[in-house]
Amino acid sequence: MSRVGQPGGAVGSSHVTQPAEVPAEEPAQEAVPEHASAAGHGRVTSPPPDAVVPAPHPEAPAPGARIGSHYSRCFGCGDDHRTGLHMRVVAGEGLTIHADFTVTGDHQGAPGLAHGGLLSCAFDEALGSLVWLLRRPAVTGRLETDFVRPVPVGSQLYITAECVGVSGRKIYTRALGRLGARDGPVAVRARGLFVEVDIAHFRSHGRVDAGGQDTGARAATTARQFEVNP
Repeated sequence: MSRVGQPGGAVGSSHVTQPAEVPAEEPAQEAVPEHASAAGHGRVTSPPPDAVVPAPHPEAPAPGARIGSHYSRCFGCGDDHRTGLHMRVVAGEGLTIHADFTVTGDHQGAPGLAHGGLLSCAFDEALGSLVWLLRRPAVTGRLETDFVRPVPVGSQLYITAECVGVSGRKIYTRALGRLGARDGPVAVRARGLFVEVDIAHFRSHGRVDAGGQDTGARAATTARQFEVNP
């Protein structure tokens, strides 16, 4: 996974440097901007001309349905992870999801502010949940995040994510995170590239956790066997 921050320092990437507030309000449906740099940021996570946006899988959860945790000890969505995000994810219309979580004291970088890496983790989780709508097992190939506003401890971050194209094994996604409400100010933008893999990938690379559970085997038998990073 890679992360792209705004010039001037990402939220939580330093314990002293924080980005300036962005005073202008952003439109609710603002597209995630392209990153144009010599390193190829943005181009890698932007769908090519031949990409298509397919319909959700016939067995995908209906709009408004909760997308449950794929693993109870997952840091992003697991209920049994004591310091995790405990993210709540709901299917939206088409290939979209809505997610939210509360930033706690366990998630801070600079005192009182969410760590930038923690926020990247949240977007990896939210964007990865889109594959449940496609029912295609996939892993994160690249993740880019832009930090627009500081995210304080105690705040609620609302994330809307969508699949913007599929080309072969590659699944292109983007998301916005807003503070305090679904129509609140934009705090984080993200784009992600996910790569479809065979379910055997998780069997081969999973491990037995501290409780003696084979996480690779679980990935093949859980109700969310199509999810990312089991």
